[in-house]
Amino acid sequence: MKYRADLKKTLNFNNKACHCVGTGRMDLALHKEYLDQLKLVQDEIGFSYIRGHGLFSKYMAIFRDRSFRDEPAVEEYCFTYLDMVMDSYLELNIKPLLELGFMPEDLASGEETTFFWKGNITPPKDYDKWVRLVQATLSHLMNRYGREEVETWPVEVWNEPNLTSFWKDADMEEYFKLYELTAKGIKEIDENIKVGGPAICGVDDERWLKSFLDYVKEKNLPLDFVSRHHYTSYMPKMQGHYAYIDLHEPEVAFGWLERSRDIVDSYDEFRGMQLFITEFNTSYVPNAPIHDTALNAAYVAHMLSRLGDKHDSYSYWTFGDVFEEFGVPFTPFHGGFGLVADGLIKKPTFHTFSFYKRLEGECIVKEDNCVAVKTKDGAIRGVLWNPDFHLEKKDLPVELEIEGLEDGEYFCFEEIVNEEHGNPLKTWHEMGEPSSPDEADKKLLRKAAEPEIVSSSKMISGKKAELSFNLSYNELRYFELKKINRNSDRGYDYEAVISHKCVPDANQS
Repeated sequence: MKYRADLKKTLNFNNKACHCVGTGRMDLALHKEYLDQLKLVQDEIGFSYIRGHGLFSKYMAIFRDRSFRDEPAVEEYCFTYLDMVMDSYLELNIKPLLELGFMPEDLASGEETTFFWKGNITPPKDYDKWVRLVQATLSHLMNRYGREEVETWPVEVWNEPNLTSFWKDADMEEYFKLYELTAKGIKEIDENIKVGGPAICGVDDERWLKSFLDYVKEKNLPLDFVSRHHYTSYMPKMQGHYAYIDLHEPEVAFGWLERSRDIVDSYDEFRGMQLFITEFNTSYVPNAPIHDTALNAAYVAHMLSRLGDKHDSYSYWTFGDVFEEFGVPFTPFHGGFGLVADGLIKKPTFHTFSFYKRLEGECIVKEDNCVAVKTKDGAIRGVLWNPDFHLEKKDLPVELEIEGLEDGEYFCFEEIVNEEHGNPLKTWHEMGEPSSPDEADKKLLRKAAEPEIVSSSKMISGKKAELSFNLSYNELRYFELKKINRNSDRGYDYEAVISHKCVPDANQS
């Protein structure tokens, strides 16, 4: 591949890679390891928002409607755990995108549940109580954190109602009723809180999206953003605890997303409305080993180069592996969704987001295997990737010619993640796949998780730089080129430093 960039010409690249990230159910934020993983992610990447399930599930204990002895039942709200979670998020400089779900046991119309932790998926038996619960929760948050702050927290009504595993019978009419009453109730207490839905996944998604927008239009309901999910794999094949998947070809996957954008824009009322992907990843199950691989990192890098073309937010599912949808995992590398494995071990895809975080500036390259920007201080930063979609194990040579640079000396460095570097999965496998690594093992795995660093200096003349890269299969690479002004200390000679030698006689020199 040969790419050419001219610093006088810029390209469209909306980099929202770090706008939002997913999490397991909300009460997991009461665990130390969860907060340690989130702190690592925030320190080195820094997402703006976080979205997860379980706000109203039993372990958050927000809603109670039970009688005590002979006393009549009373609606009560307990925000003890909610305050702890929100305080922790804000201390780590991340805001919630509030997903309203699942149904509190005392308010549920049925007993159908999902996941290991039994989130109730039935509609409320009393919609008035549901709306009061939503209003009370938002009012509490505004009183505690300030109205202006909470107005910046988007609210999404439910999760994947087009699946029977998340909404009883995937009842479309019942979901529309839930959305209508919830959205109206939110706007009653604050018109400025953004509310959206329908948070659908890719099952019968076109019919659901059109029907939802038709309903919102007909009823003239509040709608500030449209949301959907995006996973790029076929049905998994199970083997023991693990799910093995085949990936969609990227162009096919992008095509599905473009269709959603087209549907939204086909309505005069919704044309140009914000479209959020509130979950995305390769596989949609939390036991798919692909999530732990270098291939995942390279594939997601390609996704991030284009998701911002049609979407205002896209939230990787999830930041960490403290996660219990299918139960507590047996090993640190179990195919969890997270960027971080238990033990604070960065997976290869962690670096995908770390690299994209640095791509702030004017885009000068946007190709199938590369995106690069010019920063305000004149540096060139870029990300390259070479996912091995078809098990061909082929290297990818990339030549990048950049015109318009100032002449002079430049520092160039690269960070490399591939099958050999930044890949703790390989090290874990070679150490015997321990299910409970001791501290020495975890320390080694954390070292193995860091990218390889390669650096050089080069002189540029004629205002042109020619950079060459050879990407191994499933490689992800970051590069940076920046002008330097060398100012060596008096008497310092680098060539002499690296040329020390032994001599046979101390009197000789």
